[in-house]
Amino acid sequence: MLLFADVEAGHIEALLRNSKLQRFPSHVEVIREGETADFLHVVVDGQVEVFSTYRDRETTVAVLGPGDSFSIAALILDKVCLGSVRTLSPARVLLVPAEAVRQLFNADATFAQAIALELAGAYRGIMKELKNQKLQSTIERLANFLLTHHERLGTKKSFTLPFEKKVLASCLGMAPEVLSRSFMALVPYRVRVCGAVVEIQDVEALRNLAKPSSTIDDPAV
Repeated sequence: MLLFADVEAGHIEALLRNSKLQRFPSHVEVIREGETADFLHVVVDGQVEVFSTYRDRETTVAVLGPGDSFSIAALILDKVCLGSVRTLSPARVLLVPAEAVRQLFNADATFAQAIALELAGAYRGIMKELKNQKLQSTIERLANFLLTHHERLGTKKSFTLPFEKKVLASCLGMAPEVLSRSFMALVPYRVRVCGAVVEIQDVEALRNLAKPSSTIDDPAV
């Protein structure tokens, strides 16, 4: 867990003394939007979805996995959470008491720097996502997502989507039926989909369609 990588051992022991490792089954709400952040949550294994609702609408903000943390900004500012979090799969999450985190933030410059880096990374991720939603078409967003995931897995010809299509559609800012049509629109570019399995038969054709931008689509930038 990068947040604690360079923190003094004594401080880590003090944090963990009052922390708890909790198991959650799939599709359980861990945090509810509008509630105070009583804990820093760190995903140990499994996947969780950060989402938000408004009236009868719902959108996915992010999908997090092992090593990722959530509720940091609300915790540091002692504000309510701006989104809800639920598990997408069985997961183990480390819950670190908020007050202990704030005390360490004030006492340990290394930990404070790690928090700053985490928040800076989150801000850049949100900036990229905002540009993605406003500047790219639905087909371009899907094509770039598939290319990024394809490269992350070592350029295998076929791969399984990392989460349900309903969640993917929400992540990409489209309705499930629009996602289905977007997958169909990729057939001429030699993308084949069978259930959750995607096969990219011509990477260059898909890349020419997607025209990825480093400041939007490159996770390393």
